[in-house]
Amino acid sequence: MQILAHRGFWLNENEKNTKIAFERAFDNNFGIETDLRDIKGTIVISHNMPQGNEMTFEELLQLLGGRNLMLALNIKADGQADEIKRLLNNYNHTNYFTFDMSIPEMVYQHKLGLKVFTGMSDIIPQPIMYDKAEGVWLDCFNSDWFNEEDILKIKENNKKVCIVSPDLHKREYKSIWKKYKNVSNIMICTDYPKEAKEFFNV
Repeated sequence: MQILAHRGFWLNENEKNTKIAFERAFDNNFGIETDLRDIKGTIVISHNMPQGNEMTFEELLQLLGGRNLMLALNIKADGQADEIKRLLNNYNHTNYFTFDMSIPEMVYQHKLGLKVFTGMSDIIPQPIMYDKAEGVWLDCFNSDWFNEEDILKIKENNKKVCIVSPDLHKREYKSIWKKYKNVSNIMICTDYPKEAKEFFNV
């Protein structure tokens, strides 16, 4: 199991998507999920509309310091693909995927050669561009609908899998974690990376 710290390894809510949360995640050898938007031509880390004082994507890559940890890049606005690719190439960062973008943006990012994950959930049971996607962002908005068999089917199609832990949707998660504790070579995105590390014995 590979653990991704959702918006960094934060200890209180106001640390989400901040330098301290990212530093803590990287220093604990966790990958992260984070949100990308742009303002005045600069890509910044921001879940909501940026105000102009946010950490930049380039600063995040610098913070990695050459550690090729997984970056799950949640694309919150179209038109960033060329700059994302340029920055990833400049910092030789190859361990990443983009997801949650619009359909036209997904088409463009795939053509550009970015590593794109498609979404699959209880709301979108038929993932878009499944055949072309590098992997699947497996979400559970309203119910814990998938199981180990569903994950293995995706893997059999040579797709990577990142599970969205139920805790991101404010639901109980420990019993659900047990369902895929023995599935190898998958990722999980959680607000509780330290707890997940101990549970999955990473």
